[in-house]
Amino acid sequence: MDGARRRQRSVTTQGSPSGPCTRKPGRVGAFTAVFYRRRVRSESRRSTVPTFYVMDVWKAAAERARTHGDVLVLAAGQPSTPAPAPVLRATRAALDGELLGYTETFGIPELREAIAAHHRDGYGVDAVADDVVVTTGSSGAFTLLFLAAFDIGDTVVVARPGYPAYRNTLTALGCRVIELDCGPQTRFQPTVAMLEELPEPPAGLIVASPANPTGTMIAPDELAALARWCDDHGTLLISDEIYHGIAYSGSGGDTEPVSSAWETSRESVVIGSVSKYFSMTGWRLGWMLAPERLRPALQRLASNMTVCPPAISQFAAVHAFGAEAKTELDGHVRRYARNRALLLDGLPRLGITDLAPADGAFYAYADIGHLSQDSTRWCADLLARTGVALAPGIDFDTSNGHRTVRFSFAGATADIEEALVRLGRYLS
Repeated sequence: MDGARRRQRSVTTQGSPSGPCTRKPGRVGAFTAVFYRRRVRSESRRSTVPTFYVMDVWKAAAERARTHGDVLVLAAGQPSTPAPAPVLRATRAALDGELLGYTETFGIPELREAIAAHHRDGYGVDAVADDVVVTTGSSGAFTLLFLAAFDIGDTVVVARPGYPAYRNTLTALGCRVIELDCGPQTRFQPTVAMLEELPEPPAGLIVASPANPTGTMIAPDELAALARWCDDHGTLLISDEIYHGIAYSGSGGDTEPVSSAWETSRESVVIGSVSKYFSMTGWRLGWMLAPERLRPALQRLASNMTVCPPAISQFAAVHAFGAEAKTELDGHVRRYARNRALLLDGLPRLGITDLAPADGAFYAYADIGHLSQDSTRWCADLLARTGVALAPGIDFDTSNGHRTVRFSFAGATADIEEALVRLGRYLS
């Protein structure tokens, strides 16, 4: 009798967004079995975000390289140089001397302290190791933070043009994304005046300075004003600072300091990475400076989602913050400055005159509307005819990106010079 009662009870399973789901046991019919097989094979609705078009450009460029061998890739958002020498030496030592097993979820103590010291010395902020959350790349930081800070239906504001993964990841997680149309009148950056025009304060605001794809920077007083507005209105400010260390002043390309959101507000979240300035994209290591109130949620999520960032990358990255590495990396920035000067001089000579101010990072964002109203097709044709690969603007701006392209000048100076020659022939 007890066994019969057990068989008659409903079966409860966990995991439904609305709580436990209950169904009565019974035989699964043929139609039901086919239905469930079809559901298993289909993709989720949250996965139907736009593709990252620059990855298609890389694929096409790789195919062109195999067939022609003449590709100049100015589409890549990464340095063309390896990790600094001290990092490579530390990697070899770690391979021989470290277990390289799981680490603390938030990162090894010596790396967290090195990152905290980097912020203390560079920005004068009172950062300590406990403020630092080391992540699997800055991409991992954003995903982790979005899950910890926002609920389904929360509104998050981003700039347009901007890095597409912000809006795509937020959309996949069920957030509502508002894109602020940021043009040359605000140096392609959001302002307090724009936020004041919103119907209600958003749950979050993402800013990037220097920004991808425009390279523009937010002035220190404006960043401070944004941080204060967010604090006053209960909005989480997320400051993407992964391009810090790569900034220019004037055409000479002398580097200048940039401000950090934590200089004004410790309620904000700062995102950093070893990818760009530190020339370590594939090492997949980023970090957050996170307010204490978010750390328990970040800890719970990170321990379940990733356990820890890559151990080998952590032990190696400790040495990216030393004086020897900085000397090497600043040499790369001087090369970026020379490449930047070549593009800012050469593109107008070819009739491409509408350029975003390239304050930092290693991008030149150009309006080519007088040449084409389909930047994706224009970039494909340019690659097919000349071997020069650029990123179409549609990735970064779903409204006006059909008339813009992004040049990356992180490569060799000779490649920039040759790309301008080929582009000139193409346009003539």
